[in-house]
Amino acid sequence: MSVHPRVVGIVGSAGAYGRWLARFFAEHMQLTVIGHDPADPQSHTPEQLLAEADVLVFSAPIRHTPGLIADYVRASAGREHGRLWLDVTSVKEAPVQAMLASQAEVVGLHPMTAPPKSPTLKGRVMVVCEARLQRWLPWVQELCTSLQAECVRATPAHHDKVMALVQAMVHASHLAQAGVLRGYGPELGDLAALLPYRSASFELDTAIIARILSLNPAIYEDIQFGNPHVAPMLQRLIDQLQQLQSQVLQGDDGARARFRRQLLLDNRDAFGEQILADGNYTFERVGYLLADLTERQALSVHLPEDRPGSLRALLHVFEQHDISLASIHSSRTPTGEVHFRIGFVPGSSDMAIAAAAAEVDDSGIGRVLAR
Repeated sequence: MSVHPRVVGIVGSAGAYGRWLARFFAEHMQLTVIGHDPADPQSHTPEQLLAEADVLVFSAPIRHTPGLIADYVRASAGREHGRLWLDVTSVKEAPVQAMLASQAEVVGLHPMTAPPKSPTLKGRVMVVCEARLQRWLPWVQELCTSLQAECVRATPAHHDKVMALVQAMVHASHLAQAGVLRGYGPELGDLAALLPYRSASFELDTAIIARILSLNPAIYEDIQFGNPHVAPMLQRLIDQLQQLQSQVLQGDDGARARFRRQLLLDNRDAFGEQILADGNYTFERVGYLLADLTERQALSVHLPEDRPGSLRALLHVFEQHDISLASIHSSRTPTGEVHFRIGFVPGSSDMAIAAAAAEVDDSGIGRVLAR
């Protein structure tokens, strides 16, 4: 017999992901949401969560999650039997093992994104570790469907090994790059002085660095220190860089041949033609986007009415003013508004663009955003 919750409890409800989950459960699944967080004195108590919540979600810092779960296991004292416990941390073995000490059904979740600006995880990956799941299986499937995520099933052990590569290696590599860039600052200037010389690859790498440095440092710290598979991965990464350094220092034809074989040809063969083709296509698409975003003549517009024909009406305004479009891209703000960035062909009339923008605002078709 399947079950359906009435109340979801979130441990860590004052955190960014806790707040996002609370909105999702309330708005998309029409569930009552209660939450506890030590940072929020107005939140519910742990006892209220244990007494009232059919589904309990742990959304706490990685390093504290296993101990926190153990505290809830002791306090619950068997009352969790027949209920569902979830966690959304970036490491899975320790939290899942801690939840398995309870009598609840247990699933570990890892959304592979920071709390998104959009209301769901559409277009994003979520790893699902179904550790002990029977009666709650249909509802967990409903949850995955409602989240609109691309769900990947894995064991907690396999998840953590993969995350040492997918997360920790990527973060470590870019943080090392940030340190190198900082070290060259006195000689060559800061990042702003280097960006005029950018390649598409450099621009993408520095964008990732900026993203990492802009978010919660504790998360990135725990991803490195909280996964036992990270230290061996880092040694392999160091070995690869040291091999390259040795070959460059040697500098002769033999070293060049080893570089081509070991770091280019062998890796190319290991990746395979399809992966390389897909990756190249992705890189080209991102490159086109970056090029479009450099257009000087552009407007960003929000369409307040989400209905068929709204975009057509907007584009008709530019057609009436004899303005040709070079590109159009959409993005979503933290509040969920969809903005269209419209670029115009070089040499377009600034006066015509200004007139079209005024018409968009005055007509109510859209709201032109400040540049």
